[in-house]
Amino acid sequence: MECEKILSRIREVGLVAVVRAETKDSARKITDACIEGGVVAVEVAFTVPGAHEIIAELAKSYSSSDILLGAGTVLDSETARIAILSGAQYIVSPYLSLETMKLCHRYRVPIMPGAMTIKEVAEAMEAGADIVKLFPGELFGPAFVKAIHGPLPHARLMPTGGVSVENVGEWIKAGCVAVGVGGNLTAGAKSGDYASITTKAKHFLEAIRRARS
Repeated sequence: MECEKILSRIREVGLVAVVRAETKDSARKITDACIEGGVVAVEVAFTVPGAHEIIAELAKSYSSSDILLGAGTVLDSETARIAILSGAQYIVSPYLSLETMKLCHRYRVPIMPGAMTIKEVAEAMEAGADIVKLFPGELFGPAFVKAIHGPLPHARLMPTGGVSVENVGEWIKAGCVAVGVGGNLTAGAKSGDYASITTKAKHFLEAIRRARS
């Protein structure tokens, strides 16, 4: 799928599920539960053991019409290249790495570097970030998005961390193009309650729809 179409679909749905787990099996079950709940964009963190193998397996199991498969916690260009070769359609990083940006641009793969100050947001945009990940989101809150959009109204922002069903509408109304959600969506995996992830995913998507309407 082309870069622009991937970004358009992420913005359309508004939710990126961040998958972190201690085992490959749990990561796969979390992903399946998210997709069953209507989530389109899934970000497999490279803190998960065998993350590139999980991405490769998911790429074989699902078509691009079912899932937008991303790699998260990508710290360098080498990891980004491994992720892309494994089937990742977009890359998410906790900070700006110019080498990672260059590699993603070379292969027309969307890149979402992290930032936590307006200076870092501007630098990420200047480097060609497709979406800037506000991280960690819980340190700021939706009001920070409005503050950034004062001088940078064209910034495409996606908070990760601190986004819940209760406040996701506030983030969207503040002007975020999407939100990244990890533990507040996938917490049920710790007790083996994957069905709760499916239910929570539906609640997140409904809250986003309500906020946009």
